[in-house]
Amino acid sequence: MEFEFNKSQIKFERELSDLDKLVIKFVKILDKVEIDYVIISGYIAILFGRSRNTEDVDLFIEETSFEKFKRFWVALEKEEFECLNETSPERAFNDYLKEKLALRFAEKGTFIPNFELKFPKSKYNAYSLKNKIQVILGKEKLWMSEIELQIAFKLNLGSDKDFEDARYLYKVFKEHLDISLLKRQISELRVEKQAEKVLWKKD
Repeated sequence: MEFEFNKSQIKFERELSDLDKLVIKFVKILDKVEIDYVIISGYIAILFGRSRNTEDVDLFIEETSFEKFKRFWVALEKEEFECLNETSPERAFNDYLKEKLALRFAEKGTFIPNFELKFPKSKYNAYSLKNKIQVILGKEKLWMSEIELQIAFKLNLGSDKDFEDARYLYKVFKEHLDISLLKRQISELRVEKQAEKVLWKKD
């Protein structure tokens, strides 16, 4: 798979999977109601060719007003999505998002895959939203966390699956990464030992 890569954009072509189509359908609703978002975590590795399953797609969205969130809720319902952990948009906004808790959405009648949506909770969450990069997959567009932060974040999560995601992304984008930025984020998240084990070791 060949990528056109720069600091703010990755462009490539491949056939869309069913998961890709679902993700694109979901983020187009966010775009429609003008809610800023960034995709993080496991789907990023899958997007760039890692062969594994996922039960959820994680996103941060900007802290927005209830009025805008309500428009998003209504638009989701029109597109046959539903919230899995709340039936009221008022409670979803006040009891979940404003409390920095995640909401989960899925197509009606299903549970997996689902979209885990939340407001940024830490400076790293806010950074990922502010410094997101655009992915152009064929004719479709979406926004994701920068690769360097994603790798460090996966090392911090620490499961075998997360380590494998981090190593996969590092190998795919090794020639394009800002290594000084990657090392700084690894240092800030205090995952130097994990990086030594997962990233810097020879194949």
